[in-house]
Amino acid sequence: MNLPGRLLEPGSAAPVRVLDPVLGPRLAVPDPERLIHLQFRRFAGCPVCHLHLRSVVRRHEEIEAAGIREVVVFHSPEEELRPHLDDLPFAVVADPGKRLYAAFGVESSPRSLLDPRVWWPVARSVALGVGALLRGRQKPPVARPNGGRLGLPADFLITGEGLVAAAKYGEHADDQWPVDTLLSLAAAAPRPAAATP
Repeated sequence: MNLPGRLLEPGSAAPVRVLDPVLGPRLAVPDPERLIHLQFRRFAGCPVCHLHLRSVVRRHEEIEAAGIREVVVFHSPEEELRPHLDDLPFAVVADPGKRLYAAFGVESSPRSLLDPRVWWPVARSVALGVGALLRGRQKPPVARPNGGRLGLPADFLITGEGLVAAAKYGEHADDQWPVDTLLSLAAAAPRPAAATP
């Protein structure tokens, strides 16, 4: 297990886990047949996270065709996550105790919302979220999310051998890999010959 506060770097062994998604069967990390993009998001209903995940949903077929399995972790309990799972075609894992966050060195910090680079994305995501709420296409976040509102995002690309091929620890709430970056990293990542797309 990774020690709290220790960041994983490319080439590090990823903490191996069997994960229980809120919906669907258990899954193993690593997956010997494909890369896993393990995303750590903030809380259920987080407007910034929601906007980012919509971009992943729009390109999910392209991501899968590149040999990548999406797994998204939130520090919310299952009951807070369930109303937000409609139309998400990938595994979503509840980690209210933040055990996975600790194992992967993912932290919380006031800079998640205080960094000026996040102010426009927050304003944009809230404005779009209000419109979606009014049209009944989105559920509001809980007033007091489990684990707070100061979580930082993180992204890991994990090979079938259980090694971190690439890692990104977000500096603010909207600092994560765009889909194009994920696809570029996956194209360069080592993988078993049988799993090459």
